[in-house]
Amino acid sequence: MNEKHNNKKELLILPLVLLAILVPVGGHWLMQPQLSDRDWLVYTLAALPFLLFGLVIWAYKIAVKNDQ
Repeated sequence: MNEKHNNKKELLILPLVLLAILVPVGGHWLMQPQLSDRDWLVYTLAALPFLLFGLVIWAYKIAVKNDQ
């Protein structure tokens, strides 16, 4: 327990957190009625949960690596 706390290592996860916040916001923006005629939109919206899941796994791996 004599390890020093390193804030720089925790700051590495901050961009992932910000991206995880922006993904749902962008998804809601894409659900506008004006964009409903786009074919690619359905696939993009379907991929958003998988993108978020991947971000969580990536952030978890960074946190585990920094904890060791």
